[in-house]
Parts: sequence; C-alpha cells; structure tokens
Amino acid sequence: MRSTRLLPVAAVSALALLAGCSRAVMTTPPVPPTAGAEQVGFASWYGFAHHGRRTASGEVFDMYQLTAAHRTLPFGTRLLVTNRDTSQSTEVRVNDRGPFVEGRILDVSYAAARQLGAVGPGVIPVRLRVVSLPGTETTAPDRYGGGFTVQVGSFTSRARAVALRDTVGGAAAITEATVAGEVLYRVRIGSYADRTQAHAAAQNLVARGFSAIVVDR
Repeated sequence: MRSTRLLPVAAVSALALLAGCSRAVMTTPPVPPTAGAEQVGFASWYGFAHHGRRTASGEVFDMYQLTAAHRTLPFGTRLLVTNRDTSQSTEVRVNDRGPFVEGRILDVSYAAARQLGAVGPGVIPVRLRVVSLPGTETTAPDRYGGGFTVQVGSFTSRARAVALRDTVGGAAAITEATVAGEVLYRVRIGSYADRTQAHAAAQNLVARGFSAIVVDR
C-alpha cells in the first residue's frame, strides 16, 4: 500500500482544488462497515491544498500515499476502489472524512487518483469494496520474498492490463492477486532489494508518462 514520492506535481493544483473535499450537503446512503460490502458512486481527489495538513484521523495528509477520505467507514479500513469506466483499480486506506458532496462517496489522494486515472477528469465513477476493517487483517498484503517492485497499473480487466504491459515493454509483467474476492491484474516491473533502487526505476517510468509507484513485493 505504501508508495514513494515521485509523481510530477506541476499543472494539477487547480484540478485538486476543484475536485477535492467540498462541504455541501449529501444524502448518499452509508456503506455498512463489513468486509465485502460495496458502494457505487463517484470519487474525487485531493492533493496540494491539503498536503501536510492534519486529517480527521489525526494523521498528517500525504498526497503521495494511497489513502482516502470516506464519510462513515472506520479509520484504517482498507478499500479496493475501481474506476467503472476504465477498470483501473487501487487499494487505499481510510484516514480522513469526506467528501460532503451529493453523489460522491470517496475522496482519494493524488497518488491513488493517478492509479485510477482520475487526475484529469477530477471526478470518476467508482465501485468500492471493503477489503478489511481495522484490526481484522490476518495476513500481510502480497509479499513474495521481500523487497520492492514498481507498479504501473492495476486492473480488473486482464485485456487492459495486457495492453499496458505491452506499452511499457521491457520486463513488465502481469501478476494476479485476489483482493476481497476480486481478481486484480497488476502490471509491475523489476525486483529491487531496497526502496532507493525501486524509486530510481519508478522515476524513469514517470518520465515516460506512466503512473508508477513503488510497492512491496
């Protein structure tokens, strides 16, 4: 779930201000705090204007981490979020409250927005599924022998993952993982013993226009 600080920051501040946590009245029904529960609606994202500020949970908001704001789910809840238009997906951890806008069910961080293809549109149609509630995880997220790798995309559609893998080229490969009953096809490249090496590889991919994050293997 952790990502590293390597995403470009220019030319998106205005979008973040438009898309982020507004304070209008909302009526969207809450999702039950149960593993496997789903909610469908729209998600926005927030970043620069909130970076470094305290979230509702007391954590300092870091726009480069895979986190999200939800109105009711307990802090620490892990969610699988899928863009219903593109099948792009990512996992986030709830550490803030919002968005308070009719029809919007989630505000994701800038890093998560990059993985979901939300930075340009600002608001996207999503489906979220509760992966786990705080204190209920019994196994660690997928780690295969330790170390780090670079992820350039995650999809619920294998065809889209194949297309991205072919575009990235080189040693890019698809790994499959089942998260909350959903099969995810993750496009990843490389295996690195330390985060510094993985960070350098990810920076090269970002320079090529890909949304790359460093993740645990």
